[in-house]
Amino acid sequence: MISILAQERLRGFALGAIVAGIVVFEQRKSIYCMISENQSPPKSNFMMREPILGKKFRSELAHLWNKSVDQTLGPVITSLSSRGL
Repeated sequence: MISILAQERLRGFALGAIVAGIVVFEQRKSIYCMISENQSPPKSNFMMREPILGKKFRSELAHLWNKSVDQTLGPVITSLSSRGL
């Protein structure tokens, strides 16, 4: 069985890799859109959308992270509390 510390490191690495991939993808997409906008006539109906790492996304990500940490470290905290440490 993998240790709790290794699980946290693996989860952190995976989450970091996913976020980095999303950021790189969004940056590339915005660069390509900017290049194509410069080559085409301007659009009259430009609609602003929430960025990929907006408030809603960050709060949901923080909630999921906290939930996974609670599930992983819950038994350890319970056992330490029962010992009186």
